[in-house]
Amino acid sequence: MAAIRRLGAQTLPFEKENENVRAMKAGVGKVTRPRVALGDHTNKNLNVLEAKTFGDAKKNLTRAKASTLLATKTPALDMVEVSEALAECAVPNSVKDIDKEDYHNPQLCAEYVNDIMRYLRAMERKYSVSQDYMNNQHEINAKMRVILIDWLVQVHTRFQLLQETLYMTISIIDRYLACNEVSKQKLQLVGVSAMLLASKYEEMYAPEINDFVYITDHAYTKRQIRQMEAQIFKTLDFSLGKPLSLHFLRRNSKAGEVDAEKHTMAKYLMEVTLPDYTSVKFLPSEIAAAALCLALKLIDKSSWTPTLEYYSTYTEGQLKPCMKRIAQLVVTKGKDKAVHTKYAQSKFMRISTYQCLKSSMIEDIAKGD
Repeated sequence: MAAIRRLGAQTLPFEKENENVRAMKAGVGKVTRPRVALGDHTNKNLNVLEAKTFGDAKKNLTRAKASTLLATKTPALDMVEVSEALAECAVPNSVKDIDKEDYHNPQLCAEYVNDIMRYLRAMERKYSVSQDYMNNQHEINAKMRVILIDWLVQVHTRFQLLQETLYMTISIIDRYLACNEVSKQKLQLVGVSAMLLASKYEEMYAPEINDFVYITDHAYTKRQIRQMEAQIFKTLDFSLGKPLSLHFLRRNSKAGEVDAEKHTMAKYLMEVTLPDYTSVKFLPSEIAAAALCLALKLIDKSSWTPTLEYYSTYTEGQLKPCMKRIAQLVVTKGKDKAVHTKYAQSKFMRISTYQCLKSSMIEDIAKGD
């Protein structure tokens, strides 16, 4: 789990820092003396050549594992395990190995990053919700969900929280609503309780519960928020590990060697799907890949390369339905204005004001042409 959290928290060089990161760099929680029991574990002696040798050895071991499995003549042969072992053997010639230079950096988890991504894809399916879960609700509907999430985007911006916190908040809300019937009066309570829970999971300094009481204009008490938080946590079986679109986007952006402009555009396109109930049917990895593919087309008409296809596991054809929905959300502006306003700020490169978002290309994609 620690490795997954590090991978998820890893930011690309051009991503902006927030208050939590700046607080850490200012020296909060700094270790004042060496950990004698652990000794020197800074990997000073691991050079690039040794790292490459380690990577080659891992691939050779994987080939040996696959050969052994295939040679086994037992009925219990697990072909899934065989296919996974073979998939690790080598990167196709048409695909760039984006991890070959990272074995010297333990923070990048290059030795098992592909295993981590496979695990995340399994988890996103395990924790997915039904695309028609709102049919089980009697007092609330998809429009109310749009209004709630639009407001939560504003709260998230005001509290200066991490991007992961927003995505996790929406994930928690959907998973809870899929299992519990909620009244109109308690929908906002579910929203703020979900954000409080997500903040405790993701943030270095989570907002206090009084902040959420204030932001709701004292519509709910601290006791009510705590009770709802406990109820949500129990409903989710204490599992908050559903992968987020951000995790997959960072991996895809590395594979595509994209610049800050394209990465930010993809983040904007991903975020416009958050208030949209129809987008619940798409997996986080699918949304991340579709957003980046659309961003590449809009900014400079770049293609979806074999490397991007390999690491995202999606072809451009598979992404078309999701790209079409994202384009429709951009073209037809509804009540959800908070995301557009957020990305119109200078720190997000005013990406939501780009003319390419009003071009004939995105209109054609929205129509399905």
